[in-house]
Amino acid sequence: MIRRFREKIDPNTFLLLITITLFVLMYIAGILIFRDKHFGRVQVFLNLFISNGGLIVAAVSMTMVLISGGIDISIGSVVAMTCMLLAWMMEKQNIGIIPAIIVVLIIGVIFGFFQGLLIAYLKIQPFIVTLAGMFFARGMTAIISTDMISIKNEAFLKIANAKLYFPFGGYVNRSGDIVYPYIYPSVVIGLVVLLLMFFVLKYSKFGRSIYAVGGNEQSALLLGLNVRLTKLKVYVLNGFFAALAGFVFCLNTSGGFVEQAKGFEMEAIASSVIGGTLLTGGVGNVIGSIFGVLIKGTIETFITFQGTLSSWWTKIVIAALLCFFIVLQSILGSSKDKKGKISKDH
Repeated sequence: MIRRFREKIDPNTFLLLITITLFVLMYIAGILIFRDKHFGRVQVFLNLFISNGGLIVAAVSMTMVLISGGIDISIGSVVAMTCMLLAWMMEKQNIGIIPAIIVVLIIGVIFGFFQGLLIAYLKIQPFIVTLAGMFFARGMTAIISTDMISIKNEAFLKIANAKLYFPFGGYVNRSGDIVYPYIYPSVVIGLVVLLLMFFVLKYSKFGRSIYAVGGNEQSALLLGLNVRLTKLKVYVLNGFFAALAGFVFCLNTSGGFVEQAKGFEMEAIASSVIGGTLLTGGVGNVIGSIFGVLIKGTIETFITFQGTLSSWWTKIVIAALLCFFIVLQSILGSSKDKKGKISKDH
């Protein structure tokens, strides 16, 4: 039975199923353990999205980059730079919210373009290029301002605090009023990016090119694909999404400071890998990445509801899960290669 199951199901789908199953089991465990604290309420589930809106955008973008065979460790610094730029422009220069957003998105595209140029056309390792980008963006954040800048722009705060209510899942509070669950615009932006990239990666020519380039560059060249241009497009789009992730992140923090979003890039990479994306490229799915983000959010919720554990346990558990999925990917990859070799010999 196990052998038939392994033959029928694709290893990539198997990884995705494990991720989804893990999240469901964790969440059911939370409902059972913290039932007296109302863990099962719809709002608690929606809070996983609310607190991780920026990470959803970053994880989706990181998934695309990893599928192409690259990596981006500058995204956390770009998020911090974006938040600081938004805060500085709106509070110190009295620039409106729309022009400020347009400026940071353009800067993100330019940033991604130069990184993509170095990676695709000068063939410098993505890790080295994005490492330099990480230091540059973090340094620019400090150049803009070394002090924390809180955003008090009315239009920005109106968007950040706008609640979008659901007509179901409500509960009666102590005052006897019905409280309905809600989300913020940051969640909507994150989910729109998720759906957009799902369709791009699955159904567009550009998406298929990303998988082909990440799977095997030589084969992609033989198929007539422009590998350099595909990589450049990936990093340009990644730069745009990095800036967008910064805007979404800023909607939650309503300010900018130098140390903001430190380690954010690692959380994005971890969410992608836990979601089934291979670090070697060619394999991945943004649906898995969103579940990777939700697993991270669930662990944080566990710690919050428990009340006595340090928040650092989130990092420890994520590290353990990351190791588990990397080992699992390696085992499945070796099994697939071995099966292919046997079939070739026969």
